[in-house]
Amino acid sequence: MRRYTKNMRDYYTLKVNLPAGIMSPGALQNVLSLAYAAKVRTVRFGARQQLLMTVHYEDMRFLEKDLKQHQVAYEVNTDQFPNIISSYCGEEVFRTGAWLRESEYHTVADQFDYQPRLKVNLSDANQSFTPFFTGNLNFIASPEPHFWHLYVRPRQSNTLFHWPELIYTNDIGRLAKAVENAMLDQGYSDGELLYKAVTSEQTFITQAAIQEVDLPEFSLPYYEGFNRYGQRSWLGLYRRDEQFSIAFLLDVCALCLKTRIGEICATPWKSIIIKGIEAKDRAAWSYILGKHNINVRHAANELAWQTEDHTDEGTQLKNYVMRFFEKNDTRTFGLCFGVQTRTKSEVFGSVLIRKRPLITLGQLALFSVYDLYFTEQFNPNSRTYHLFEKGLFKLHVPNQLNRLCRKFNARRLHEGVETIRAETEKPELVSAGVTMVHQCPHCFTVYDEQYGDSRRGIPAGTAFSNLPSDYTCSTCDAPKADMNEVQLESSLG
Repeated sequence: MRRYTKNMRDYYTLKVNLPAGIMSPGALQNVLSLAYAAKVRTVRFGARQQLLMTVHYEDMRFLEKDLKQHQVAYEVNTDQFPNIISSYCGEEVFRTGAWLRESEYHTVADQFDYQPRLKVNLSDANQSFTPFFTGNLNFIASPEPHFWHLYVRPRQSNTLFHWPELIYTNDIGRLAKAVENAMLDQGYSDGELLYKAVTSEQTFITQAAIQEVDLPEFSLPYYEGFNRYGQRSWLGLYRRDEQFSIAFLLDVCALCLKTRIGEICATPWKSIIIKGIEAKDRAAWSYILGKHNINVRHAANELAWQTEDHTDEGTQLKNYVMRFFEKNDTRTFGLCFGVQTRTKSEVFGSVLIRKRPLITLGQLALFSVYDLYFTEQFNPNSRTYHLFEKGLFKLHVPNQLNRLCRKFNARRLHEGVETIRAETEKPELVSAGVTMVHQCPHCFTVYDEQYGDSRRGIPAGTAFSNLPSDYTCSTCDAPKADMNEVQLESSLG
């Protein structure tokens, strides 16, 4: 069992899956009480709707013993069993669909009597609060009642295979297990061969999948604070640092049990939603929020971010950008942002901020830059990304994001951009030696003929001397004559 160092002390990351993002207050109360006894004081909710906590190694053996005694499944510093995520958290409060109800989600979740090794997503087709295609097995409700589309995406791949048949609700668990076995144990990766392998061995209740899923236009609902629906209210809780105190959550669980609220929902935005709050209980909920000094009305643009689970780097960059957005009153309505700082991680967003090493020495990144992408039609469920800016210093990221937001609002983003597939990238290594580039002395933006300048319509491979005389810096519009030739030291890796 490996450990990582934090403040000169050794800690573990412990994960408890919450299938479909649903947790009963009693079960959550039990886990939190055990964690508190192990000196854990805060927990987080991950992007796949799981419960995460950091535990000191001296306390871990006691917590593991207690969790095993209470038959709580968990993982330590691993993610062998990704959580089943679902759009259940938005059911009733955000949904606009037809036949899919909360009972259907429970029916499907109960079929998984094993822990899936693949990422499984269950989605209402008529919502945009939770992602459709971030799983390996993506089940999406079809217009035909009780039947689901299936999109299969192999691990670390951007390829989607649309299962030729719609799957009946009561067969989802069995089919998921069969597909998983064929992919992981028998080595099938091609969609057609996978389909033949699975259906040749078992029979499922299906209908022909005649059409693809019609993705809804993306609109992230405001998911925080008290909000009425029907005769009741729901409460969304978000924490700026993504940390929820156990003391607060224990009070939440106790009040849920007292007021007969049977479920708490985790969301992909690292927040929680509590549904079914009666008007007579609003005062009790307000008392708990006040007791723990919980603010429930953050700015909408601060909520529209997804960062990685096991590092604070994305959250720190988010906060850095947010200070710029607030100062400049940037409008981000209709957009959501994902921050990717590690090559193998996946985040959900219509705008992707991807960190990559510019200079490496072996496995060590000596210098990093950021690339900005946006999805096709700015729908974060699209798997096609367009490059907006490449090789930015951190200092320049906020202003370039601001430019991207302005261009999105003006609907002029599809002109002269480079299209790429949103596959996991390996760090880009510059060949050993010295590369000559031209740098703006005012904002330090670099023109590298290896990449050209897609914003100005300059193709890759265009020498600086061949740029038109009226070419200007892509960031600050300084004239070409101001740019200086400089050396860019490259990687030895």
